[in-house]
Amino acid sequence: MTVPALAWVGALALIVALLLFDFFVHVRAAHRPSLAEAAVWSGAYVGVAVLFGFVVWGLGGSTMGMEYFAGYVTEKALSVDNLFVFLIIMTSLRVPAAAQQKVLLFGIVFSLIARAGFIFLGATLINRFAWVFYLFGAILLLTAGSMLTPESEERHAGDNMVVRIARTVLPTSDTYDGDKLFTRVDGKKLMTPMLLAMIAIGGTDVLFALDSIPAIFGLTQNVFLVFTATAFSLLGLRQLFFLIEELLDRLIYLSFGLAVMLAFIGVKLVLHALHENNVPFINDGQPVPVTEVSTGMSLALIVAVLVVTTVASLLSPSGKAQTAVANARRHATRYLDLGYEADQNLREQTYAKILREEHVIAGLPRKQREQIRDREPELTILLRRAHRVHEDRVARIRAGLPLRM
Repeated sequence: MTVPALAWVGALALIVALLLFDFFVHVRAAHRPSLAEAAVWSGAYVGVAVLFGFVVWGLGGSTMGMEYFAGYVTEKALSVDNLFVFLIIMTSLRVPAAAQQKVLLFGIVFSLIARAGFIFLGATLINRFAWVFYLFGAILLLTAGSMLTPESEERHAGDNMVVRIARTVLPTSDTYDGDKLFTRVDGKKLMTPMLLAMIAIGGTDVLFALDSIPAIFGLTQNVFLVFTATAFSLLGLRQLFFLIEELLDRLIYLSFGLAVMLAFIGVKLVLHALHENNVPFINDGQPVPVTEVSTGMSLALIVAVLVVTTVASLLSPSGKAQTAVANARRHATRYLDLGYEADQNLREQTYAKILREEHVIAGLPRKQREQIRDREPELTILLRRAHRVHEDRVARIRAGLPLRM
């Protein structure tokens, strides 16, 4: 179905307006959003995306509506996997809490622009070469397989390829200069870690597009739906990060769910490629009579897989233990690192989070507590250091002495 130019103009205007609103209302004044703020605005962006989907359904029909929702849900699920990497990148680059919103927003804008290029390139290839569906299907099947192997943990590395290339090519200072992107050190202009973090997040998300864009093309070939579903899934990513940051490690079965979902879409793409076949060495270049999976069935399966894997992750005792350990390590590292956060009020909030995670660990079954003690000796040392530093800080405040910086 041909989408009128007015629909494109309206969608682009809405996306740009939401990005500007995000910057001027939330990001311009540096701060770390509270859980309530993140929940409200994450819900608001999801609401806008859903409302847009119903408009598409009403004006374009049920097929377009289901294709949009299938694409949006798929892209949103894949974006949660991206958040693991975002968290590790910002921790490894010690992005101050108040600056994380700006880093995420600029990274997302960069990614959105780059993905738009990928989308139109993919659409052009699909329209000219039917065999591209075979290629996209193969990419998704290989990606699904990689998610089930230990090697896929490289996807979650903080010092990833984008960071290493950026550090090598662009001269970077060792410290932040407020929220500036460039600074001068000994008279030499250098990029700050702030800009490096933006490049790392934007570039990493572009790499993730290599499997997410073929996935959504497996659900719809309508460029308008591909673009808008991708855009709306990215728009709420900043708020979603702060909403589920401390629950990310608990989604231990998410990779299995995403693997099933991508494998299903990969098979769907191969079936469509066979149905449209013109490759000479397959069935003498003639279409192969195969049964294709409907959009409604695709949407139902994707939602079902995501619901099952999410619920199973949240109910898993192993997931609870893994989350407590990861959060305790992260909070203790941040508390001890004044280069990450020197604001004493924020440090106290971080210390309270350490105590909360320790309470969770203490409430785990004895077997899991013993496993954590045996497998995480560094964590015990790290937590003890955090407690000693906090005790020293409290003692100095009571004695009226200046705090050590």
